Amino acid sequence: MRQAKERAGRVSANKDSAESERAGAVRVRPAAGGRGETRLGMVRRARKIDRVLGEVYYYAHPELDFENSFQLLVATVLSAQTTDLRVNQTTPRLFAAYPTPEDMAAADPAALEELIRPTGFFRSKAKALIGLSAGLRDRFGGEVPGRLEDLVTLPGVGRKTAHVVLGNAFGKPGITVDTHFQRLVRRWRWTEQKDPEKIEAEVAEIFPKKDWTMLSHHVIFHGRRICHSRKPACGACPVAQLCPSFGEGETDPEKARKLLKYEMGGYPGQRLKPPPDYPGTPAPPLGAA
Repeated sequence: MRQAKERAGRVSANKDSAESERAGAVRVRPAAGGRGETRLGMVRRARKIDRVLGEVYYYAHPELDFENSFQLLVATVLSAQTTDLRVNQTTPRLFAAYPTPEDMAAADPAALEELIRPTGFFRSKAKALIGLSAGLRDRFGGEVPGRLEDLVTLPGVGRKTAHVVLGNAFGKPGITVDTHFQRLVRRWRWTEQKDPEKIEAEVAEIFPKKDWTMLSHHVIFHGRRICHSRKPACGACPVAQLCPSFGEGETDPEKARKLLKYEMGGYPGQRLKPPPDYPGTPAPPLGAA
């Protein structure tokens, strides 16, 4: 009788465990990446995180709508201190009015400011857009240069913006250290640096150069959808077993799933014109109900 009860208990426990795993539950376990982790162990863990995220976000891509390098450069400058969604909702009218660097360089500042007002900081952004467009016209023959050292000479263009353009318009690998990237690489203990250039340098030593652009997309996608700043959805995280910061956010799987954003949570994405393999719903135009 006693053995029968023990067998029944084991069956029930196994059933509960299987149901939890099917539901995507994350078991509480000792944190990976503790103080005793070696450099080699950290590198292996970091690369495994990227492999897992690459499988989850197989459709990772730039979340700014663009058709050429000039549009991507402008959209990236506009994305400072706002969402890619708001930029994507703003740029159709902007590019219709000013399709080339020559057109934007000659823009009336007040008219340009009004077009980009929804992105915030529109006066400083308009000044930067006119300045960078004039730079492209006067110094680069109206073309966006494909070198980091040239791009960062343009008004409003820093290393982050330059890497976005180089990686996604020219196919030149680069690490985009935005706020999401900074937050996650510190949570994963890939670096303790806070300066973006130092973060870029340390993370670059962990991964092969060919992986830098897609690594950036994977990390940024994960930061926007699951590993949020204030309340990460730990219980729905695909790399929880590899994360030394597991438990900073919601660990209950059901509650964590309610925190997911964009396509992961069943909501529209940030692009009005997403790539063909995007599994979510396109974002609505500006002003749509």
